[in-house]
Amino acid sequence: MSRLTTLLSLTALATMAMAPIAKADNVELRVATLAPSGSPWMQVLDKAAAEIKTKTSGRVTMKYFEGGQQGDERDFVRKIKLGQLDGAAVTAIGLAMIDESIRVLELPMMFQSAEEVDYVADKMWPYFQKKFEKKGFRLQDRGEVGWIYFLSKKKVEKLADLRDQKLWIWGDDQLVGSMFKKLGLNGVPLGVPEVDGNLTSGKIDACYGSPLAAVALQWYSKVKYMTSMPSSFAIGATVVSLDSLKKLSAEDAKAVEDISRANAKKLRRVIRKANEDAKGTMSRKGVTVVQTPIAMVDEITKKSSEMWNELAGKIYSKEELKMVLDARDEYRAKHKTAAAPTPGTGAK
Repeated sequence: MSRLTTLLSLTALATMAMAPIAKADNVELRVATLAPSGSPWMQVLDKAAAEIKTKTSGRVTMKYFEGGQQGDERDFVRKIKLGQLDGAAVTAIGLAMIDESIRVLELPMMFQSAEEVDYVADKMWPYFQKKFEKKGFRLQDRGEVGWIYFLSKKKVEKLADLRDQKLWIWGDDQLVGSMFKKLGLNGVPLGVPEVDGNLTSGKIDACYGSPLAAVALQWYSKVKYMTSMPSSFAIGATVVSLDSLKKLSAEDAKAVEDISRANAKKLRRVIRKANEDAKGTMSRKGVTVVQTPIAMVDEITKKSSEMWNELAGKIYSKEELKMVLDARDEYRAKHKTAAAPTPGTGAK
């Protein structure tokens, strides 16, 4: 009897091991973001969520915690790792908390057009998806923030004017921190949800961001000027825990992936138009775009390119920097844009 009992037990265990893991019939994916409710980012994400619910017959729903309800992006990533969230729609700051090397796609003064960004980022995205996969995250298709400009209460006509201002810096941003140090800028570390109140109180009198972000977060109503020169092009993406995705059936996981990919492309188109519209809104509300002098553009470009090499081996590898430069130069060779000015400078 003892041998028979043992045999039956082993048979049962083997059967359990071979049986497919049951997938939950209804799965809610909890996703956090800093994007405010009603913003173009959330409009696209909400439509994608509705499509996912429809295509999976309600088996998968997306619950978004927008507007920083779950804290800053560092909090999002920490909560995903603890299982308190399933994913987050984040900027490259949040992505860097999973794998910092992705910031090589956001180096200051690296790109001259959005098309250049698209070419380089599209070539490198599968490489980064594999890196994120190894760390337990699905890196979905690339989202977008857009060109980043300096916004200030006082006019900036030379680098010295920017150095005289108390300029917000995202406390978790090592890349921008290195840039500020290189340029001699006075950074005041704050989280994104703290910027608006500190612009109002005067703790800071300048910040940086895309026009759309400045309008959506109401920063534009506290400043008077914006530089015509963007310093970089900011990206983002949604990341989801691989453990959370394992709760989905293969069919539902594919539906989520396909819908997310299609909406990421749509999001980039929407955000580019919304950034242009936001510039108009800022102008109508009294924000003046100050033409950035060529001398200032040249100085920032020179110091930025020095910084690219200095950060190789610290934030990203020398090989990753070379991958970006090679892809960028390949694009320029194909489109003969090597002599093009930085966007918005008006340089000839």
